[in-house]
Amino acid sequence: MQLVVARIGRAHGIKGEVTVEVRTDEPELRLAPGAVLATDPASVGPLTIASGRVHSGRLLLRFEGVADRNAAEALRNTLLIADIDPDELPEDEDEYYDHQLIDLDVVTKDGVEVGRITEISHLPAQDLFVVERPDGSEVFIPFVEEIVTEIDLDEQRAVVDPPPGLIDDRAEIASSREEV
Repeated sequence: MQLVVARIGRAHGIKGEVTVEVRTDEPELRLAPGAVLATDPASVGPLTIASGRVHSGRLLLRFEGVADRNAAEALRNTLLIADIDPDELPEDEDEYYDHQLIDLDVVTKDGVEVGRITEISHLPAQDLFVVERPDGSEVFIPFVEEIVTEIDLDEQRAVVDPPPGLIDDRAEIASSREEV
């Protein structure tokens, strides 16, 4: 099974290093020197990590055969993909691989059907579930503990407790102005 572990960002310096947006909770395992990673687009890879370091809070990687800034910049926005055992699970019980969450049914804590997870969107601040509703429309649900209260892989469902307006039209408008 393949797992996206990072996305290559911009080139850093002139010696072929790149910034990476880490998409794994195990970067020391998946992005270690010597790791061979598939890529998307596939024509760019596979890439072998030659070295890695942290600089100003960002992970920088250098790949074998990428020796200058131009070659590094050509890799920008490439996804890095690791092969993993399909039976492997994350170490923490509250962590999930994307493939475990795709196709889960989403229901509210009251049992109301919301839809089915079709995609996980990895944003800088948080991850989002892209949920297809029964009518074919989509709703975006932040994958945060306050909203996604339970993931039950045995029952193939995610239980949510959405604030008003997230998945329906019950939004409440709050104003600090006095009514006139």
